[in-house]
Amino acid sequence: MEKPIVFFDIDGTLLNEEKNIPESTKTAVHSLQAKGIHTVIATGRVPSMFYWIRKELNIESYVCMNGQYVVFEGREIYSNPMDRNLLQRISTMTTNNGHALAYCSVDEIKVSERKHPFIEASFDSLMMAYPEVDQEFFKQNDIYQGHLYCDLKYEQLYLNSFPDFNFVKWHDYAYDILPKGASKAVGIKKLLGALVIKNSNCFAFGDGLNDLEMLAAVGTGIAMGNAVPEAKAAADIITTSSSENGIFNGLKQVGLL
Repeated sequence: MEKPIVFFDIDGTLLNEEKNIPESTKTAVHSLQAKGIHTVIATGRVPSMFYWIRKELNIESYVCMNGQYVVFEGREIYSNPMDRNLLQRISTMTTNNGHALAYCSVDEIKVSERKHPFIEASFDSLMMAYPEVDQEFFKQNDIYQGHLYCDLKYEQLYLNSFPDFNFVKWHDYAYDILPKGASKAVGIKKLLGALVIKNSNCFAFGDGLNDLEMLAAVGTGIAMGNAVPEAKAAADIITTSSSENGIFNGLKQVGLL
């Protein structure tokens, strides 16, 4: 009998408001694994940014950088680097506008500016240190996702200037930059195809704007109680918040625990 597969977003889902993994979440994930159910992280983060989470939860399968890079039990399944010419164009534009970028490779994240207030605010919200600066990083490395740091009033300017990119807001001053059509749902589809698992046996937990496609595409999408309204609308089920045993309760609702 085919075993189910469960995908978990990180921020606001696996992690609570204090950026910790609740004990109930650890118990839930380990219980799934004991049943032979596949557990997978689905995140906008770079792998190095959630290494400690993988180790604590014993998960080595992930759909990261919003579907741009997919790994199953340590083996690469799918990768989709961004166009360097487009990265050069947006790099020039952000420099001219006084804005900033981050470049996400498989191993690390670099930013274009030192002590930029929007970068500081965004990474403070993740309780993470300011990344190293390397304005040329995209020229020597495959980049799977970018971050744009700018005020909301400039959003439309970038949307109009780069129709081949998707811009997904994740902070007041920060947007993920992805190739048009890229999403966690695309990465999940690649993984399901490689493992030959039916979509009806696929479950996903999420809370943010970058989870919308994933929650709508899987067999059962589960929005956290703390999710944005758009995520709740895209999901099939709404559980409690990440700080109120949301993962554990959601898994009980769908009969996996």
